[in-house]
Amino acid sequence: MPTVITPNTGIELFYEDHGDPSNEVILLVMGLGAQLTLWPDALVETLVGEGFRVIRYDNRDIGLSQKMEGARAPGLAVQVLRKKIGWPARVPYTLKDMADDGIGLLDALGIDRAHVVGASMGGMIVQLMAVHHAERLLSMTSIMSTTGSGKLPQAEKHAMDALTAPLKSLDEESLVAHGLNVAKNIGSPGFPFDPQAQREKVLRNVRRSVYPAGMPRQLAAIIDDGDRTSRLADVRVPTLVLHGEDDPLVKLAGGEATAAAIPGARLVTIPGWGHDIPDALIGQVAGEIVSHARDNAGTHAEAQTA
Repeated sequence: MPTVITPNTGIELFYEDHGDPSNEVILLVMGLGAQLTLWPDALVETLVGEGFRVIRYDNRDIGLSQKMEGARAPGLAVQVLRKKIGWPARVPYTLKDMADDGIGLLDALGIDRAHVVGASMGGMIVQLMAVHHAERLLSMTSIMSTTGSGKLPQAEKHAMDALTAPLKSLDEESLVAHGLNVAKNIGSPGFPFDPQAQREKVLRNVRRSVYPAGMPRQLAAIIDDGDRTSRLADVRVPTLVLHGEDDPLVKLAGGEATAAAIPGARLVTIPGWGHDIPDALIGQVAGEIVSHARDNAGTHAEAQTA
């Protein structure tokens, strides 16, 4: 089982390493309550086929990585209220801690610099990598993510309700039904939803790992981090922002705000795309990531900073 203990944060992370070790690295960072397997295998294979070494990993508190057993997240309503009035709430860990985890994984694998790609909460994490560890990044791609500004449009009710619905049971069928409901409510309205194919994906993830206790702690970290707009203004890492025009969970305005906050960022939006990576979009999403990475390859990026 490929795991490492990050030298900076001391967290055990499970990871997968694909492609030629001598190639430039693309580090994939997944979102809230999501295992590394939500990065489609076909996307990974496409990036490897384009000449990159691709590493994806489970964030702390999810999948096969270390669980923060016994840590308690503040109640959601209480935390939101305290945030609004400027009072801190004690959280088990922060989004910066999670960004440090990813950098620690690079350290453990002996990787000096990488292209980082994050989806949803993973987009927030790679934004913080760019804020705090810019020297380690060749480029950044933030997908279906946001700045965290409270002024932005909120998620559609059906999407948030599906994502945060309490589990009725931990038996396999109940877990699969929950996962299917989430996928249906946050997915891409412009692309066909195949219930059988989605069921197989959800079932594989359920059989890989189930750990509902981690999600409230990850959500607490998101709320605690707040608005990143002013921090992102200082980012000089070459940035691509990808966002669906029909994302019901993180609205398009979140991606637009991210691109506006980061000097020189390029925004690409896709009609019909929601809060997932449907098979029909894998080629386009991979193409954008590859193009951005090649435009900011190691030799080119080093020349810019020389």
